[in-house]
Amino acid sequence: MMKRILFVACVLMSQLAFAQTGVEFKETSHKFGKVKKGVPVSFVFEYKNVSAKPLVIEFANADCGCTTPEYRQDAIPKGQKSTIKVTYNAAVEGVFKKSVNVKFTNSNQPYILTLEGEVAADPKAIKAKS
Repeated sequence: MMKRILFVACVLMSQLAFAQTGVEFKETSHKFGKVKKGVPVSFVFEYKNVSAKPLVIEFANADCGCTTPEYRQDAIPKGQKSTIKVTYNAAVEGVFKKSVNVKFTNSNQPYILTLEGEVAADPKAIKAKS
C-alpha cells in the first residue's frame, strides 16, 4: 500500500514539474474578419514572463509558408512582457485558420497562436476599418 501511495505521489509531482507555467499570453487567437486579397495582415500577441527565470523562445514555427512569426531572440527577464508578431500574406481567397507553435525554454510543449479570417477579392465585401 505504501509503495502505491509513493508511486502516485511521484507521478503527480512529475506532472506538475512538466506543466506549462512561466508564460501568460494576453490572448492566443485573433479573428480578423474579412481582409483584402493580396494585402498582408498582422497581429501582435503579447505575453509576460511569470516564471522565476529568464525566458527564451526556442522556436516559433508557422504551419505554412504563408504565415510568418517575428519575435525577440534574446531572453525575457522575470516579470517582463514581450510580443510575437504574426503576419498572414492573404494571397489566396477564402476562409483561413493559421497556427504558430511557440516553444519556450523550461516548457515541455509549445503554445499555439492562431489567426483566423476570410480573404475576399472584392473590396466591397470588406467592411471599412478605421
